[in-house]
Amino acid sequence: MASYNKEAKEPVFSSTPRSGSVSIGTTNIGVTDGSHDVDDRAPQVVDNTALAPGLRTMSRRDAIFVLLTNQVGLGVLSLPGVLKTLGLVPGTVTIIGLGCLSWFTAFELKLFYDRHPHVLNIVDMARIVGGRGFACVAAFGMILLVVMTAASASVTFSVALSLLSDGALGSTAFIGIGCICCWFLCIPRTARFVSQSGIPSCISILAATIVVIAALAAGRPVNAPAEWRRAPVWFAKPSFRDGLNACLKICYAFSGNVSFVSYMAEMTNPQRDFGAALTWLEASSIGFYVFVAVSIYCLAGEYTASPALGSAPGMLAQVAYGLVIPSVLSKGLAFGHTGIKFVYVEVMKHYKIAHEMSINTTRSWLIWMSIATAFWTLSFLLSIAIPVFDSIVSMTSAVTIAWFSFGISAIFSLHMNVKFSSWQNASLTLFNSLLIIGSLFLNGAGLWSSTMELSGALAPRGGTTG
Repeated sequence: MASYNKEAKEPVFSSTPRSGSVSIGTTNIGVTDGSHDVDDRAPQVVDNTALAPGLRTMSRRDAIFVLLTNQVGLGVLSLPGVLKTLGLVPGTVTIIGLGCLSWFTAFELKLFYDRHPHVLNIVDMARIVGGRGFACVAAFGMILLVVMTAASASVTFSVALSLLSDGALGSTAFIGIGCICCWFLCIPRTARFVSQSGIPSCISILAATIVVIAALAAGRPVNAPAEWRRAPVWFAKPSFRDGLNACLKICYAFSGNVSFVSYMAEMTNPQRDFGAALTWLEASSIGFYVFVAVSIYCLAGEYTASPALGSAPGMLAQVAYGLVIPSVLSKGLAFGHTGIKFVYVEVMKHYKIAHEMSINTTRSWLIWMSIATAFWTLSFLLSIAIPVFDSIVSMTSAVTIAWFSFGISAIFSLHMNVKFSSWQNASLTLFNSLLIIGSLFLNGAGLWSSTMELSGALAPRGGTTG
């Protein structure tokens, strides 16, 4: 196990676990009684409590708000457009179904964490299951996901400021301003700071959507003719590509799973509190998503825009975009912080100074700020390359979210329990196998459909960012 030697100032590994400690092997990892030996062939994952004694700071309340900040936000802005594509009934059922599926796979992560409570992030879990190779693949996918999600926050921030200022500076400048704001918010190093943005973030997105709903209830959506009447379509007939893109946008709305392990690692008692926090998150997010999507689509019909705030007429759309800015920045903060923290932990472990992770030293702060600057510079470049909100949402879902929300949890679950001894075990194994196959499908076909959508969106603009 890993223990902390105050004189050596770095983690020290012992080959035999003591009673009540956490072993490091890929099998039988968890609280041991001293009767099991460590598998020396297994990839070593260091006990986070030994590396950073001050890492665990979040209570159950903090966990609820950090999960809400992480998941509830930008994703809801594309859901009314999903109902426009799929129809009211299929769209609503799909939102609820994928939300419950995300809940299930998040709980699988929690079960894996309970067995391996020493991990710091989802990449550590991948290292346990598949060694260094799988960890490298998971690390690349995780960074790509958080960078693309942070880029979507920058693009939405740009849309909001462009609307509020009549495009005074151009989208590139506004994207840059958004990245700088998020970079500043990411300076604190603990996830507890992210949780403190939960209340303003939730109030922000709730107020913005209520303004849009009230505006549409009192008048017509933007671009609707005077004789227009509300007539939502109950069952639409989308093309394969449009239907797949709609499903990818729903997946994006439930994309928080990638950060859940990192948050569990910073909770004071994740085994007791994370399940309750997850229930709060999923129940409230599914209900909120359905309410917003159904309300805006039924009021705007075929004139539903994406992001949905653009459906409101005139000045009220500007008000809605102004109100949503705190939620947009919080989304960038949540995913940016997850990506920066992952790289930070890996760098600190690589240079054998992991004991400084939660200590205020010049070296640790210099490393943190350098990583944060590099992260938001990369996000800025990606935001300019993919400047269309719908397309960046679909591409993010296709490339990474399908795996991190569904597929990778299924792999972890199969690693823990592949049994056919009863119909329950056989059903769980089959279900997880289908999740992996579905993730592969969304990865391939989804990337094709989202790329085609991006090409179509950029064609009228001459392929520029505007």
